[in-house]
Amino acid sequence: MTTEARPADVVTPQPAPASEESAWRRRHLLDIDDFTVDELELVMSTTDTMKEVLSREVPRVPALRGTTIVTLFYENSTRTRTSFELAGKILGADVINVAASGSSVTKGESLIDTVKTLQAVGADVLVMRHNRSGAPYLASRHTECSVVNAGDGLHAHPTQGLLDLYTMRGALGDVRGKKIVVVGDILHSRVARSNMWALTAFGANVVVCAPRTLLPAGLGDETEGRLPPVRVETDLDHAIEGADVVMALRMQLERMHGGFVPGAREYSRLYQVNANRLARAKPGALVLHPGPMNEGVEISHEVAHGLQSHVEEQVTNGVAVRMAVLWLITRQTTRGARLAARGSL
Repeated sequence: MTTEARPADVVTPQPAPASEESAWRRRHLLDIDDFTVDELELVMSTTDTMKEVLSREVPRVPALRGTTIVTLFYENSTRTRTSFELAGKILGADVINVAASGSSVTKGESLIDTVKTLQAVGADVLVMRHNRSGAPYLASRHTECSVVNAGDGLHAHPTQGLLDLYTMRGALGDVRGKKIVVVGDILHSRVARSNMWALTAFGANVVVCAPRTLLPAGLGDETEGRLPPVRVETDLDHAIEGADVVMALRMQLERMHGGFVPGAREYSRLYQVNANRLARAKPGALVLHPGPMNEGVEISHEVAHGLQSHVEEQVTNGVAVRMAVLWLITRQTTRGARLAARGSL
């Protein structure tokens, strides 16, 4: 069968070698807590390819032409939703955005009914954010679509963990043995959980720092097994000593009124990532933040926009990582297999 000729500057990503194909057998991306190192490496290497696509004068390829991606968000989002939409469009997919506030959910439609409806209208991939932990797992059991978890409750945010890992590796080369400090509201952070799983899989020395009231029970206790092995600190000045990476988490302002901390001023005094504290880390230590940032609370303005900040790079890498995820997952679907057989992938 002949394939359509395309100019050299819009060549699509090539099918992975057999060894790489054997490393990826997932139809859904729900979490990364059970990812093998080979799977994580495959996402990283595929992201390299997608970064090359993004660097082109016209960053568009027909790799997912004929695929319909639906973003279903039950929570507000700017970075994640926009980057998934852009990732799908760059790869040639049709992307449809559905906000729960403007859908039949407001009329009482259940999650299962919503998912089945989207499947019936032709969705191939469902990118889903939900305020309840485990919602993407429920959706995946009631649809033939591939489900990508874009953040569920307090549980996981797998693509954020992947893009943070990619950003660190790009700057450090390797995270094995590197000291990575994650400071903030660990208890309520799905970003922290996904980062801990990804980073410890590669042998990073992860230190989490927060007030006791914002730490999950059992974290740091290797006998628990529910959470990855990390070191727990409550003193940021001590935790940040010699750090290679410092990641500040958003201090959700609603927690200020929930009895978790006395208030924003007290939290900032003890846990804000500022220039004085950053000076305790290694020279040139990376500063990351998953956003949105509360400048003046968990991170100072000068650090958020300083030379060591890689926050904007995280956003850019987010598009490439989500392109890689969509590409890898789509190859496992029936339609993806047909497209690959035609030479479109």
